[in-house]
Amino acid sequence: MSKLGTVALGIKAPIIKAEDDIVKIVIDSLKDAIREDGITIDDRDILCITEAVVAKGQNNFVSLDDIAFDVKKKMGKGKVGLIYPIFSRNRFAPLLEGIVNGVDELILILSYPKDEVGNSLIKNFHKYNINPYLRNYTLKEFKNTFKETVHEFTDVDYLDLYKNVNKDKISIVLSNDPLEVLKYTDKVIVASVHNRAELKETLIRNNAKKVIDLTEILNEPVNGSGYNEEYGLLGSNASTSTLVKLFPRHDQSLITKIQDKVYKEFKKKIEVMVYGDGGFKDPIGGIWELADPVISPMYSKGLEGTPNEVKLKYLADNDFKGKLNIDDLVKERIKAKEKELKGKSESLGTTPRRYVDLVGSLADLVTGSGDKGTPFVLIKNYFKNYSE
Repeated sequence: MSKLGTVALGIKAPIIKAEDDIVKIVIDSLKDAIREDGITIDDRDILCITEAVVAKGQNNFVSLDDIAFDVKKKMGKGKVGLIYPIFSRNRFAPLLEGIVNGVDELILILSYPKDEVGNSLIKNFHKYNINPYLRNYTLKEFKNTFKETVHEFTDVDYLDLYKNVNKDKISIVLSNDPLEVLKYTDKVIVASVHNRAELKETLIRNNAKKVIDLTEILNEPVNGSGYNEEYGLLGSNASTSTLVKLFPRHDQSLITKIQDKVYKEFKKKIEVMVYGDGGFKDPIGGIWELADPVISPMYSKGLEGTPNEVKLKYLADNDFKGKLNIDDLVKERIKAKEKELKGKSESLGTTPRRYVDLVGSLADLVTGSGDKGTPFVLIKNYFKNYSE
């Protein structure tokens, strides 16, 4: 593979069910791909495993009743506020049903014109000439002001979807001021994914009496249910009409077992990671893919850190411009590069991101979210450069 750079291969696997042996399925799937497609396993290959199958192997499911039980236990009686969830049938609608069943009344505060990851509530919002940071709306006022509130990709009206979860107990307010919720109640659940810590701090600083976020719901088992001690309900997905699959619990032994088994079977030392959503943004719809709390909840030690690279284009256009042996000069510069290139001209345009975020995003793009049937991705040559 001397003429190939990074190669990502989707590895097909059988349909994985609750409590299946993930390690065995991974190894068997690799063996099948080697036998049928002629792939090879090499040292420092990266094996990526989608979080969904890991969570299934852990049987990490909770019911809507479990969610209601935990919310009631932690929020008590009375009116509760819920602020800034994303707009999603898969990610949040089931959680909303569980949460509302655990409270007496729910004030649902939604951001507009978009949610945290870019899902839009309003088509052509810019034409209304409204400052979204100065205007708050009840659901009725919002519907009267904005005539088109259907998502352009899913054809779902998320205002109707969320209201219809429980028309009697849910009141919807549209506001980009997180303190708006305190006009209704001083007990608040923060449902945002990425800025939850800042929102909690803001509410507490402004005298909210009880504030939790989704990481604090189902962060321990309820009547023998699944749980995630670190992320709670964050990163969960709808499974059935009454069950939610949680983000996988951290289990470093899974990573080690797969590494050890691969070495035993193929005599190669590889890196292993579990990945969820990639960290990329759709340029057409403006939607940020990352609805999970992190891209990778667990990975091997060799995936720690960030790339340290020189910019080939910069070297070719500046340091070695017009040189006849430019290829050799570039290769020598790569071999002699400093261990830390941050701030150096030769690294211009190589914004360092964590290996796990880069590799996890690549794996997520290869796997997709539909019917490709490749929950494992084998990435080769990722750590090689032009000089090798």
